[in-house]
Amino acid sequence: MVLLSKRKICKFCENPDEKIDYKNYKTLRRFITEQGKIIPSRITGTCARHQRELTRAIKRARNIALLPYSYDVTQSYK
Repeated sequence: MVLLSKRKICKFCENPDEKIDYKNYKTLRRFITEQGKIIPSRITGTCARHQRELTRAIKRARNIALLPYSYDVTQSYK
């Protein structure tokens, strides 16, 4: 039995109107985990070019405090 997996399509290649911008933190938030780690492209389905742009945008947004570097787990239970 051969398992065929459905190939994920890059969201940004599919829709060229959607741009990757470090100021658009709501879009970038979908590509980081609850711990603040960047989700790899094999899970999100983004192509290599857009994954590099995403990484750069997430790091810029973290630098100017639009996105957190990490989340405090103890704070979330209060």
